[in-house]
Amino acid sequence: MKILLVHNRYLQYGGEDAVFEAETNLLLQKGHTVEQLIFQNVALEGAWDKIKTSFTSIYNFNSVKKLKQVIASFKPDLIHVHNFWKEASPSIFFEAQRHKIPVVMTLHNYRLICSNALLMRENKPCELCVNQRFPLSGIKYGCFGNKLITAQTTAITGIHKMLGTWQNKITHYICLTEFARQKFLHSSLQLKDTQISVKPNFVKDFGYSHADSRENFFLFVGRLSEEKGIKTLLEVCKNTSQKIEIIGSGDFEKEIQILSQTQSNIKFWGFKDKTFIMERLKASQALLMPSVWYEGLPTTILEAFSTGTPVIVSDIDNLNTIVMDGYNGIHFKTANSNSLQEKIEAFSSFSKKEMLYQNARKTFEENYTEEVVYDKLMKIYELCKN
Repeated sequence: MKILLVHNRYLQYGGEDAVFEAETNLLLQKGHTVEQLIFQNVALEGAWDKIKTSFTSIYNFNSVKKLKQVIASFKPDLIHVHNFWKEASPSIFFEAQRHKIPVVMTLHNYRLICSNALLMRENKPCELCVNQRFPLSGIKYGCFGNKLITAQTTAITGIHKMLGTWQNKITHYICLTEFARQKFLHSSLQLKDTQISVKPNFVKDFGYSHADSRENFFLFVGRLSEEKGIKTLLEVCKNTSQKIEIIGSGDFEKEIQILSQTQSNIKFWGFKDKTFIMERLKASQALLMPSVWYEGLPTTILEAFSTGTPVIVSDIDNLNTIVMDGYNGIHFKTANSNSLQEKIEAFSSFSKKEMLYQNARKTFEENYTEEVVYDKLMKIYELCKN
């Protein structure tokens, strides 16, 4: 199969870029003929650049020209779009349809139904705009930086809702979880049930680590920001005698550093590479995930599962279906430090502790390996071609 993979890079490298690269390599390994078309967002300088981008983000003729050239030379059987924001623009979907080429798009975030793409406002879940055809609530609260930028963002998704772009120009959507699928299905996009499938991301197999080979500490890995539940974690760190290690960087870095200097049971590593993270993950009792927002499909959880590491996670929607309470992890009450502390301190005496490790690994093997995810992707591709 000849597959054209389209991706629009943000200013900073992120998770979507990593998934795009990983899926490209997987398809190549499986013998498919693959071509990439990559767009790159640039920093806007001056009023004219910002005004021009307001229009080109809605329909970019230069992007159409680039796609048209690639289609003419490569002649793809299918186009898979990972991100179109903002340089590529929705114009690429119109051009693909003109050539009668099926288009698959992975919904890595909630951009089409939320101006800041996170379904979050003031560090709490927010769904005010989900069912608004032209979501004015996001503009009212300036959810994407400020009210003007939010209005520009809303115009892109809103205008194309009215044009029927999301319903008619994209053959099939991929969501990372069933929770996300349900959010998009019951939204102002008015998509058909048969138009969206669930296909998670995959991660490398980092190898199973047995429970009896682990050290006596719990691990947090991630961005040190409020939506990641750092305030909840800090309260626990101040009040528990359990050993907790923290890897990451962000807004709360200085506060955590000071805490680690005054409390011997708290170890702060700062930012570390993947090799180091995996070493500590495989040595830990459990991964801590105290997020206060829905999340997407956190790579850290999937990597924990690959090592057989259970996850102590907020019971917030989406996360509470990725990690199943008492099966491959343990739930605590979201944003409740007492609840998290209780779960951490009771972990060693948990009656099914050994089974948690085995089930975490089983979850990885059944859902997040290269082979499992590749099979799901191929079924979606074949569905779109027929």
